[in-house]
Amino acid sequence: MLKTETPSTQHPQLDLYPVEALVDALVDDQALAAQAVKAAAASISAAVTAMTPRVAAGGRLVYVGAGTSGRLGILDSVELSPTFSWSPERAMALLAGGLGAMFQAVEGAEDDRNKGASDLRLLYPNYNDVILLVAASGTTPYVLGALQAARTVGALTVGIANNPGTPLLGGADIGICLDTGPEVISGSTRLKAGTAQKIALNTLSSALMVRLHKVYGNLMVDLHPTNVKLVERAIHLTMHATGATEAAARAALEQSHFHVKTAIVVLLKHLPADQAQALLDATDGNLRTALD
Repeated sequence: MLKTETPSTQHPQLDLYPVEALVDALVDDQALAAQAVKAAAASISAAVTAMTPRVAAGGRLVYVGAGTSGRLGILDSVELSPTFSWSPERAMALLAGGLGAMFQAVEGAEDDRNKGASDLRLLYPNYNDVILLVAASGTTPYVLGALQAARTVGALTVGIANNPGTPLLGGADIGICLDTGPEVISGSTRLKAGTAQKIALNTLSSALMVRLHKVYGNLMVDLHPTNVKLVERAIHLTMHATGATEAAARAALEQSHFHVKTAIVVLLKHLPADQAQALLDATDGNLRTALD
C-alpha cells in the first residue's frame, strides 16, 4: 500500500480528541511537510538547474495534475504573471476533468491515461518546454499519460510525488519525492502531501524566476502593478532599491509605465525611460548587469 494511503499510527482515536488536541494534531502533522521538501532539496535544485536554460530559450511551464495536485499547479501558474510579469501563455496548467474540476471534484477524470496524453498534445509541447507533473500517489493515470506524451517530444519532465519508487518519479527526467508518509486523516492528501507540493512548486517557480533575473537582491523588480496595493508596493520597492524619495520614485515609475526595473535604471543611471528600457533589453533583463 502507498504510504499516503496507509492509516496513520499516530492518532488512531482522532475523532475522540478535544478541540485543542485535535487542532494541535493537525497543525503538528502539517509541519512535517516542510521537512519532506527540505529532504528533497537536491532534486529540486537539479530541477531548477535543468529548467532554467530551456525556459530562457523560450520554453513554457506546463503544470499537470488531478484533484488537489492539479489545483495547486493552477495556483502556481496563475500567480507568476502578477508577481513576475510572466506571460500567461508561458505558464499553463492541465487539470484532469478540465477547469470545472477546479471548483467541483471530477474524481473519475484522473483515471484516463489517454486523456492526459491528448490534453498535453493539444498544447503542442516542444523541447524547451518544462512539464511539471504532480501526483501525490505517483501513479495517477492522467498524469502518467501526459508524462508519456511529454517524453515523446523531448520536453523536460519534472515529476513530483509523495510516494517513493512510483512510476511518475521513475519515468520523469527529474523525480522529486516529497516523502510525507501517512496522513493524520488517512488518505487525505489535501493535508501535508498537498502542503509539501505547494512548498515545492513555490520553490521551483520562484527559484527559476530568480535565475531569470526577475529579482534584484530579494526585491520583486519585475512587478507590473495592476491595483492600488501593487502601485504602493512598486513605489516602495523603487525607493528601497534606489534610496529615492517617494515623489522621485513615483515620477520615475510614471515615466516607465510603472515597471519597477525600468524605474530603478532611470533613477540610478540618470537615463530617460526609453534608454533605460533599451539598456535592460540589451542585458536580457538583468538589472544588476544593466546597472554595472
